[in-house]
Amino acid sequence: MIALAKYSTFFIFLLCINFSFANNTSSDKDITVVLNELAAETKKIEAFYDNTNNSIAIELNKINTTLLNTTKVELQVSLLIKKDQLNKQLNINMLSKISEVSKIRYLKGLEIIKILYEKTLALDHHFASVATFNEINNLSNPNHYPEFSKLKDVLNNNQNKKKGFALSNILGNNIYTSVLHSFVSLFNNDNASKREKEDSLKEVECILDFTLRMHNDLNTIYFETAFLQKSNDNIVKELEALFIDYTKPIKYKVALKTCRNTDDWDSIKEHLSNYLQALDKIIKDDTQRYRAHKMQINLGFPIDRLLQFITQYNSHIDQGTKFYEKFGIMLNSYENEKQCATKIPAEYTKLKDNIKISIEKFNTAYKPVEINGSKMKEVLYGISEYN
Repeated sequence: MIALAKYSTFFIFLLCINFSFANNTSSDKDITVVLNELAAETKKIEAFYDNTNNSIAIELNKINTTLLNTTKVELQVSLLIKKDQLNKQLNINMLSKISEVSKIRYLKGLEIIKILYEKTLALDHHFASVATFNEINNLSNPNHYPEFSKLKDVLNNNQNKKKGFALSNILGNNIYTSVLHSFVSLFNNDNASKREKEDSLKEVECILDFTLRMHNDLNTIYFETAFLQKSNDNIVKELEALFIDYTKPIKYKVALKTCRNTDDWDSIKEHLSNYLQALDKIIKDDTQRYRAHKMQINLGFPIDRLLQFITQYNSHIDQGTKFYEKFGIMLNSYENEKQCATKIPAEYTKLKDNIKISIEKFNTAYKPVEINGSKMKEVLYGISEYN
């Protein structure tokens, strides 16, 4: 194997990938679990109020039956008052049910935001490790291989002063001009025999074949990964902006990054509790009915924003998966890998393995959120499947 002294940073890159994969899901729950919990808790609330309202409905039927069969004025008045109280209780129950479902939806939405934030930060760590990927130039440029550098030194020292010429630093570091210049110098070297020239060429043939074939592919992987990192940065910013909108109605004013770093999630629940207590008070006041309705809408609107973001996140993950699948195809396209196995750097094989791991992680740890159909209704409208 070729021992490349300048690959220390590249090894750090490989370690960073492994580290990011080992730590990419710090949250304890999967989003699917959260959605299932949402469905179960929503169903429980629906069942409680259905039972309560059914009891009231039975009592209202009895009152209506009694009213039809009695002529006693005092009893009629009493029953009408009781009927009005029960109808009012039905209205209160309806608003209370909406509030309780909204609370569950809000808290579960908060959990989803927390999980998605961890996922996007893990992806950011993964893509940021590619900042060391300028070392890919060492992998794809023959000028960074000791064997090729040694050949160039020999040719420069033995070149015919009349025929030969030296390249500038810029052209000397260019993969194509450097290789071309070396070929010209080798075949114009009058001090070496044909056999010596063939042996010299054989010593670097795998290096030249690998770097010339894979140079563009390896650089494409670098630039497209940089593009994915930029896209992920935008996703993180979108999520942080969503968190501001999400917590605005309950007057929580701490940024998502700060909330995460200080583990301030319980404070959000306290703000939500205060918000719901204020809502519970005005629900029972007929004159405040519009205000109560507005507060419920303000609590529900951020859920809509969350679902829009999930669609954006899913698109981002799908894009990342396709890019890395393409990277895998590109890295597996080197035709002479077997013939040059002892000459090409081990980092090339490790890079292929890590790309494969990346694809697996996009399909597992970072996979799109399945929130279509009935799941969408549960989160958006608080409607359980059993309804």
